Amino acid sequence: MRLVHRASPWREMISARGELASDTLLAPLESAFTALDSLSSTATHAWQPHLVDALVRYDLPAWRIAQILSDHNDWLYRQAIAQSLAEMQAQGWGPPPVVCCILTLGSTARHESLLGPDQDNAMIVADYPDERHVEIDGYFQALGERFTRRLDEAGIPLCHGHVMARWPMWRKRANEWHEQLRIWSGDRRVKRVQQTNILLDFSPVWGDASLARQLWQSVVTLLPAANLFLDEMASLLDELPVALDRLGRLRGRVDVDAPHDGAIDLKRQGLLPLVSAVRLLALMNHCSEVGTRERLTALGNLTGGLDLAQATTLRAGFDRLQHLVLDQQRYNLSRRQAADGWVDITHLREDERMLLKFDLQQIRRLVGIAQDRVRHGGLSR
Repeated sequence: MRLVHRASPWREMISARGELASDTLLAPLESAFTALDSLSSTATHAWQPHLVDALVRYDLPAWRIAQILSDHNDWLYRQAIAQSLAEMQAQGWGPPPVVCCILTLGSTARHESLLGPDQDNAMIVADYPDERHVEIDGYFQALGERFTRRLDEAGIPLCHGHVMARWPMWRKRANEWHEQLRIWSGDRRVKRVQQTNILLDFSPVWGDASLARQLWQSVVTLLPAANLFLDEMASLLDELPVALDRLGRLRGRVDVDAPHDGAIDLKRQGLLPLVSAVRLLALMNHCSEVGTRERLTALGNLTGGLDLAQATTLRAGFDRLQHLVLDQQRYNLSRRQAADGWVDITHLREDERMLLKFDLQQIRRLVGIAQDRVRHGGLSR
């Protein structure tokens, strides 16, 4: 739409002589990997725009590209952790004193990362005696500080909200995580619900994955029965209104200055309301899926979840929103601007605007359904 169109290599896969033209087919990927070779080892996240350019040539949808970007982010995590452990070994720290599991959180955990993620991570440490806390927690604090610093150097910035394993809030023993969830879900304090929302999208990226499964058991044991907590979780959806006014017209945020005329923050006013409402419904239905598309599929196949047609419609809308954001991010980067969640709707065709309105209407309806399910015992609009 904004970038120069180039022919898909799929159309050149078969040569005029009926032979497989593998060189032509692989040319976009080879170009991307050539760009990777030219980058320093600490700048590999900067390679992702080159990778996206290649994947777009293959006509991959934005949701699939987001999965691949998230897989690459997972690899960057594992690389940073391995390098940090090697450094600690060389400095005499020795191997980890007990097993642990490092989690990614948020869009990386859901495998929905686009081109501008920051760090969101946590750590589960296997239970150990209190008298060893200074020794063992000191080791994992050092590990957390090292791997988050390396990720920052690799191009995934430190989280401004301090949601990282380098901080005690996000680095706990398994039993402490269970107790933390019990405390957070014990009432309807806004900050506690917000912190739990951050934690609920988690995926193990390194270490003993059984600790992550144990954490999930704590989630499904404590949270679905915490009525006051769920009610506050539903109320917080009101703080993420979709980008529509009362007449159904597209409207951006009024609480912040938009970067340009016609800009709508589709991350905060489209993707986040959808992701948050789906997360709430998934939690209520004990869905173990982490990704939004996967959660919608599960909810569409569950009694008490969502109507199958509605789940399918929302999944298609989610795909379209990701496409719009990724397209804008690529355009911004081509102009040396930030790859954020703002989309310039003045650049959209009329049919794209109509689809965007439709998708936002469906998201608004979903938010209402999620809130009603919490407040009225499963009734929906």
